Amino acid sequence: MRILVVEDDTDVSRYIKRGLTEAGHVVDVAESGTDGLAMGREERFDVLIVDRMLPEMDGLTLIEALRRDNRKVPVLILSALGDLGDRVVGLRAGGDDYLPKPFAFEELLARVEALARRNYQGAVETQLKVADLEMDVLSRKVRRQGQTINLQPREFRLLEYLMRHSEQVVTRTMLLENVWDYHFDPQTNVIDVHVSRLRSKIDRDFDIPLLQTVRGAGYMLREPE
Repeated sequence: MRILVVEDDTDVSRYIKRGLTEAGHVVDVAESGTDGLAMGREERFDVLIVDRMLPEMDGLTLIEALRRDNRKVPVLILSALGDLGDRVVGLRAGGDDYLPKPFAFEELLARVEALARRNYQGAVETQLKVADLEMDVLSRKVRRQGQTINLQPREFRLLEYLMRHSEQVVTRTMLLENVWDYHFDPQTNVIDVHVSRLRSKIDRDFDIPLLQTVRGAGYMLREPE
């Protein structure tokens, strides 16, 4: 998933980003309400995590603006204001869930994943299949010919992106931006290393390779002719 965290407390935003990244998600951070609104309007996210008290524009105003734009992305509100009345106000402003501070990261992750499941059911395909390779995005299970393939979070994200773009050439820039959240080339072999590891897991023990290198262009996951 791609998640936007709108939080002006850098310690909190780093804590959330680190945990979500370790869980295999791509995370962007905005430190003000105006920046969060601009990013929410210009880019596609699966879930937003929005602090209620923000500089320049408060979180509820941000959410209301997105809803007026007919942006249906699920929003989890974070707030030090945890009374019933505060929660009701947040939900009526367009929030989908409300988590008082301080919070346990495990609970935040569970709430984010629950919001994503709810959104996926009507918007994004969660059962992916290329030839005999199958992925369940919600349970995070991958199988080929009925055999379970165990992937690390980044490998799972890489394979999901390749499967969603099967039969298409996926460039290095596309992978950097959508799997690693880099908007520049770090000039490392990180993609080559992860593609090699992924290929060894999904192709090595099977007769027909699915993950192909397109020389000079990128990679392609495709069914055999």
